[in-house]
Formats: sequence, structure tokens, C-alpha cells
Amino acid sequence: MSLTLALSVEALTVRVALIAALAIVALLLTAWRKPARAESRSPRGGLRRPSHGVLVEHVDAPLYKRPGPIRRILALAASGGIGILTGVLSAIVIAFAVAWAVIWMSGLLQR
Repeated sequence: MSLTLALSVEALTVRVALIAALAIVALLLTAWRKPARAESRSPRGGLRRPSHGVLVEHVDAPLYKRPGPIRRILALAASGGIGILTGVLSAIVIAFAVAWAVIWMSGLLQR
């Protein structure tokens, strides 16, 4: 059983151009109905807010202190473990994909 599609390059180009034009028109109509930037609603009537500012305190940040050697060794061990785990998982996934591809290809050859 085979299925043939009788569609010329010119007809396909015209259809793609029509779809692109319709998409642009849809975007323009959407932008016309709803603005992209939200506008703040102005209060009704003579409602005025007080114009005083907010008091901000300036606090010095603590100085940077290097982590100790134990923490650095633990970080090195943890990153190494994560690297090994990632390598093992990716090797399993790749091996499964290769095995599936070989089985699928050999099935095609047997037909």
C-alpha cells in the first residue's frame, strides 16, 4: 500500500505564504484588541496619595570569608559524585538507544 501526494512546489509555496499572511493578520488583530503593555488605572475622582517617600536603612554587608578546607573537599566529592552519576545515566540511555536502533534496523533487514 502506498500513498502518493500530488502537490507541486508552487502550490506548496502559495499555501505557506497564505498561512504566513493569515498568521500576521491574526497577530495584528490581537495587538489591536489588547495592548502589549499594561496601563495603570487612574483613580477616579480627586483621590490623591501622600507624596512622602519611604525610609530606607543602609546596612553594611558582611565581608566575604573563604570556605574551610573540609567544606571545599565535601564540595569536590559531591560534584565528582554528580558527574559520575550523570555519566552513568547518560551511558545507560545511549546504550538503550543504540540497542533499540540495532534491533529495529535488523528487523527491517529481515523483511
